[in-house]
Amino acid sequence: MVSTLVSEGQWASALGTARFKERHAPGKAEDFYSEQGGLHVSSLGLGTYLGEATDATDAAYEEAIVEAVRLGVNVIDTASSYRCGRSERAVGRAIKRLLADGECFRSEVIVASKAGFLPYEDGPPEDPSAWLHERYVDTGLCRAEEIVSGCHCISPAFIDAMIARSHGRLDLSCIDAYFLHNPEAQFRDVTRTTFNRRLRAAVGALERAVEDGRIRVWGISTWNSLRAHPSDREYLSLGDVMTAAQDVAGSRHHFKVVQLPYSLAMPEAWSERNQLVGAANTHALHAAQELGLMAWVSAPLYQRKLTWNLASNIRDAFPSLDTDAQRALQFARSTPGVATALVGMKATAHVESNLALAQRPKATSREIEALFRPG
Repeated sequence: MVSTLVSEGQWASALGTARFKERHAPGKAEDFYSEQGGLHVSSLGLGTYLGEATDATDAAYEEAIVEAVRLGVNVIDTASSYRCGRSERAVGRAIKRLLADGECFRSEVIVASKAGFLPYEDGPPEDPSAWLHERYVDTGLCRAEEIVSGCHCISPAFIDAMIARSHGRLDLSCIDAYFLHNPEAQFRDVTRTTFNRRLRAAVGALERAVEDGRIRVWGISTWNSLRAHPSDREYLSLGDVMTAAQDVAGSRHHFKVVQLPYSLAMPEAWSERNQLVGAANTHALHAAQELGLMAWVSAPLYQRKLTWNLASNIRDAFPSLDTDAQRALQFARSTPGVATALVGMKATAHVESNLALAQRPKATSREIEALFRPG
């Protein structure tokens, strides 16, 4: 245990994360932690997307988070809409337990959440459309015309409300990173001109939240947009988002982090040169580096589909690892430009098995590149 003191600052800090790394480094590979944006970040993080909206799943996540932090993970990712708000509560309870037990300080753990999708509360309602209208439109949190596909909104009032709800569910006064959740969903209903206007309004809300001490930095968390071809409807340019941040807040903006899927089954963040930075086309992970963004990758196990029966060339590439899950995670966390790979884990046995990877050094860039060569 680190101390009986339960609090040291209200957010993850350079000093705190460095101390966390130093305490957990024995027995781990030297490169399990890296310095990113002034923080020391574990190359595996824990995500909380999957699972039913039940007490049993809540308890499973809580135990998994506690075990992961005890084993050296210091990145926890959630969202206001995950499991009808219950994932945020599970994260909050786990962090509170860890602090109370002296397992860590608040300044040592990086907690992220998101806003974009209109979240249910505790469980899906019988009439989702009517419930969402009553809770969000009738209360003034969103105007009907600001909602796309009946479920997505990035208006300033909505973002402010979701940050406040995240604070309450997480029981934290400040959230380390706050993401616009799947902003490409807006393209289903609106033009790019309207989207660009909405994006700048959202950036303004996020920057005000930083100024007020409610969040530390902000980013975008995407599914399709950063993997898509520039001609695709849902495509989003990181450079355009950076321009929006600079238009709103100048060089002092707090657009510092990006999240996108990346795995053996979804390799486009590294394989597709769909992002323009300066005069060069490059892939999303390299574009993030060039723009000074920390990249978190999601779905590294492709929702458990990569935990068994991997192709022989993948097993041959990582012969010293024990499981296909470890091989898939090794690929994701070792790819140049990846700060942390977020793994959804609800069982402590899975946490322990996956965290055995912390004892192994990352694969080299040459080993990763070899997997993309034909033949």
